[in-house]
Amino acid sequence: MSGRPSSSAGTGTNNYQFALVALTSLFFMWGFITCLNDILIPHLKNVFSLNYTQSMLIQLCFFGAYFVVSLPAGALVKRISYKWGIVVGLLVAAIGCALFIPAASYRVYALFLGALFVLATGVTILQVAANPYVTELGAPETASSRLTLTQAFNSLGTTVAPLFGAFLILSAAAADIQNATPEQIETLRIAEAGAVRFPYMILAIAFLVLAAIFAALKLPKVEEAEADVAGHAAGGSAWSYRHLVLGAVGIFLYVGAEVSIGSFLVNYLAEPTIANMPEAEAAHYVAYFWGGAMIGRFIGSFAMRYVDDGKALAFNAVMAIALLLLTVFAGGTLAMWAVLAVGLFNSIMFPTIFSLALKGLGRYTSQGSGILCLAIVGGALLPVVQGGLADTIGIHLAFLMPVVCYLYIAFYGIKGHKPA
Repeated sequence: MSGRPSSSAGTGTNNYQFALVALTSLFFMWGFITCLNDILIPHLKNVFSLNYTQSMLIQLCFFGAYFVVSLPAGALVKRISYKWGIVVGLLVAAIGCALFIPAASYRVYALFLGALFVLATGVTILQVAANPYVTELGAPETASSRLTLTQAFNSLGTTVAPLFGAFLILSAAAADIQNATPEQIETLRIAEAGAVRFPYMILAIAFLVLAAIFAALKLPKVEEAEADVAGHAAGGSAWSYRHLVLGAVGIFLYVGAEVSIGSFLVNYLAEPTIANMPEAEAAHYVAYFWGGAMIGRFIGSFAMRYVDDGKALAFNAVMAIALLLLTVFAGGTLAMWAVLAVGLFNSIMFPTIFSLALKGLGRYTSQGSGILCLAIVGGALLPVVQGGLADTIGIHLAFLMPVVCYLYIAFYGIKGHKPA
């Protein structure tokens, strides 16, 4: 059982608390960036006249970066420290946001996808550095609670992003093109493509400011203790820990399920049999999905000091399954609110799986974090699967795919998280 991590400068509790406060700003920013994709998908779907599968390439490029970058990022963070890993991640994310400006000017879908990949590379480095840093900044027993609290600010970002996107991006698509001439349609498409320039320029500046702040901050240096899981000798690598590998599968399925649901919400709520809403109005309802996750995380950060992590995870997974089945087999307002309520039960899943999987890894924590962030590639692959299902069996039945994901998460909460 690794005790409280040691710090090279004898930093006290106040420094740990200050570091946690600083880190919450990062969790907010990458939540904001990730959820803005949910607005970008219907927007670029219109701009480039894409089908569901093609529009899900946005998530494939964004979350695909996690697969490509996570393990190198884990090695980088181990070499340069958590703090400088965060600074590098912020600078790369700023470059990614800036690349949206030429992508909008040239109106080439592939350029948008490339910009998203660079942006996601920066976010991946941030995730690899910040998630384990939070779990190490304090007592191991409260690691899940701490990570859930910082993830609540991640959810605050995901709650604000759809409103920001609806106002600055989707409002450009509000014009009626039914009776427009080809020249008017072309002018509208140029305006729609250009609508992403300003929001992503603001984000590039925000990332640069944060990079400067984190470079100047004096954060406690945390040293990872020797790995010491019951019945497992220190040695080998993080891959030899069964509960970490099963946790990586859990992260893959959880992120895939959450991103799939979020990516389809605007189009799903626009369906005549569900809510028949215009896209800009539907985007406001996406905030309820992510807002539920935020509320659940604030509640969870307190409740999980007293509730067993595994049992809480299994309970939330079962509730998500029940709500999705209601979404698939009902219609209208009931289906709409059922799918939006899934966000509330998603709340504790990521931080809980993450901290359970890293438990007792000690000096393999950086490598374990890289492996878990690698598994975030589920957010790249599963939305494309759901896109294919939506194109073949319909958007309604496609929501059965996340049900399978939550079944595994329930298993991980009951049994899979226990070290062999």
